[in-house]
Amino acid sequence: MVTGLRNPVAKSYRSMIAGMELFEKRRHLAPAAALRFKLLPRNRRTRMQGVELQVEAESFARRVEVAADHTFTLERDEAALRENAAVMPNRKAGTMTWRAEIRTPGLPPHTRRLGDLRLECEVGMEARLISNYRPFLFGWIDALAPEGPEYCRRPAPRYLFFADRPLWSVTLAAGARREVLEVDRLYGGASRDPDWKEDLPYCDCEVLMDRAYFLPLGDASWPDDTRVEFEYMEPPMEAQEQAIAPEQSSKADVRAARGEATVIDFDSGYEVWVYRGKLSPKAPPPAPELVLLFPPSGILAKARIRWGAQSSIIATFSNFACAKSRSEPMASATLGPYAGANSITLSPPSSWRCFRQM
Repeated sequence: MVTGLRNPVAKSYRSMIAGMELFEKRRHLAPAAALRFKLLPRNRRTRMQGVELQVEAESFARRVEVAADHTFTLERDEAALRENAAVMPNRKAGTMTWRAEIRTPGLPPHTRRLGDLRLECEVGMEARLISNYRPFLFGWIDALAPEGPEYCRRPAPRYLFFADRPLWSVTLAAGARREVLEVDRLYGGASRDPDWKEDLPYCDCEVLMDRAYFLPLGDASWPDDTRVEFEYMEPPMEAQEQAIAPEQSSKADVRAARGEATVIDFDSGYEVWVYRGKLSPKAPPPAPELVLLFPPSGILAKARIRWGAQSSIIATFSNFACAKSRSEPMASATLGPYAGANSITLSPPSSWRCFRQM
């Protein structure tokens, strides 16, 4: 039971019930899904083990069951509504954050559905789950508190979602159309703010930055059944069992070839490096971005090149075979910015070009 806790993390029961009502009104966005609420750590001192939750009103307190994944549901209680009850865990303010969780069953692993996430945003805004951010925080988080669920229908709302694990890339897929999200939509947009670490204590993403991402929720060209596919920083177990290929690039190698990058470093020891610029003087705008992943070992693990809306993934930097593609000569000055890569894959697929280690 939650008793005697000063300055607890608490949410309005009325607001959360309003979020549940909105879910029912808008469930055409996620017709096969159910609504749960989720508790997440806000800072690295937060302990999620043993979290308890209750609805606390003036005349009563009622325990709420919290599942092992820290999700829960609420029942409608007229007495709690009349008494303006609070939903209160046994944790202090500033230690946890809250989100709606709406998941369509049967999706492939490491995949979410865009309609589910659209409705998560709307429910989260209606239920007032988002913590108050300092004005102009990061230069990219809007003043969310006064906004309602209509905020989520903007083309590019700055509503933070959190993946289950640290992210390397997020791809939208609808039929034959695929688009890798630009790095500015990952990690809370830290690639555009050199001072992002100074603002972390004011953001409910403080300990979840390497999992945070934005989505183009209001872009109607992406249907609700669009798959949101995640690639994580950690390789899958089967990849970890394989022998590590030699001759991979170190940070010093990449820095010597390309110069200084915009570096996003995480407490886990992983670093994401971002380079922007033209591949050649004839390359059309927008300028491509090169994104590199360094694990704690300091040896380059993954890379990604993005040309505007057409994107491609450069796989892990191990021995690469140019099967089912064609190889063409390329000037060293053009390849120079990407020295160390075993391959460069250009969109559309008919224009594939493969290169051996330089």
